Amino acid sequence: MAMLFRRLAFAGGGGAKPRSSFGAISAISCGISSYYLFSNSNLAYSDEPKEEGITQPQIALNPDKWIEFKLQEKAQASHNSQLFRFSFDPSVKLGLDVASCLLTRAPVGQDAEGKTKYAIRPYTPLSNPEAKGYFDLLIKVYPEGKMSQHFASLKPGDVVEVKGPIEKLRYTPNMKKHIGMIAGGTGITPMLQIIDYILKNPDDNTQISLLYANVSPDDILLKKKLDALAASNPNLKIFYTVDNPSNGWIGGTGYISKDMVIKGLPHPGEDTLILVCGPPGLMKHVSGEKAKDWTQGEVSGVLKEVGYTEDMVYKF
Repeated sequence: MAMLFRRLAFAGGGGAKPRSSFGAISAISCGISSYYLFSNSNLAYSDEPKEEGITQPQIALNPDKWIEFKLQEKAQASHNSQLFRFSFDPSVKLGLDVASCLLTRAPVGQDAEGKTKYAIRPYTPLSNPEAKGYFDLLIKVYPEGKMSQHFASLKPGDVVEVKGPIEKLRYTPNMKKHIGMIAGGTGITPMLQIIDYILKNPDDNTQISLLYANVSPDDILLKKKLDALAASNPNLKIFYTVDNPSNGWIGGTGYISKDMVIKGLPHPGEDTLILVCGPPGLMKHVSGEKAKDWTQGEVSGVLKEVGYTEDMVYKF
C-alpha cells in the first residue's frame, strides 16, 4: 500500500471510459484564502430536512461538527506539494458531492481571552467520492502558510479536524454540451474533481477544454495524470501556459490571453459553461473577481471581451 501510494503521487496512469479515475490523487485548495476564527465561531450550515421513514446513509463527514480524520500516510508529489491520505470507517460513505470542498482546521495559539484560535482552510477533494475508508489531499506547502505548514508537520497517526462538505457547483451529467475551464496553480483542483466525474461516466458526453496556467513547468500539478487522461479520452483537451518556460517547452507562454480563450475554449452560447479558479490576479484578469459578498459578481476581463455573459461563467 505504501509503495503504491508513493507511486501514485508522481504517476500518470489513466484509462478509457468508464474506468478513468484519479484514485489516490486528491485535493488542494478550492480557491479561498486562509482565514482565522475563534473556537466559538459558527461555520455550520443546515442539512436538508430528512423525510420520516427513509433510512439515511451513514457518512463520515458532518457539516455541523468538526470530525477527526487520522493520517494514514503521506508522500512528496512535487517540489512544493505533498499528498496526504486520511482514513475513516470503510463501512460508511465519505459524503461528498461534485463539486464540493472541505474545511480543515488547526490550532494556532490563543486569543486575548485565552480561547483557542484556529487556522481554517478549505481543500477540494478529488478522490472518488465512493472510495471506501480513505480520502486524499494534495496540498501545496507555502513557507508562510500556517495551515499548509501544519499539514507538512503531520506524521502518520496524527489527526486533522474536518468539517463539510461545502457545495460549490452542483454538477449533473450532460448539463452542458461543452465545459471550458481556466485554472491557475492550485485552482486546478475543482476542475480535476469535475473532469474525473465526467470521464468515469460512460453516459456523460460532455466535451471538456482546459487552459491551465502556472509559473513554470515544474509547478504544473498532476501533469502526468492530466496528460494520460487527455490521451485516453478524446472529449478532454488541455492547453498549458507558463510564465517562465524551460528549454524545450512546447506549450503556451505568458498569461491567459484572448487568443488562447478563442482557440482553446468553447465559443459563447447557451450550451457552454466556463469554470474559473485561481489566484486573485488570474481571476481579475480572466473573469473578474467575485463580489464582496462572495456572490458570482459581474463577468469582466478576457472572458467579457470574448463575449461570455454571467450565465455562461462560474467562478470558484
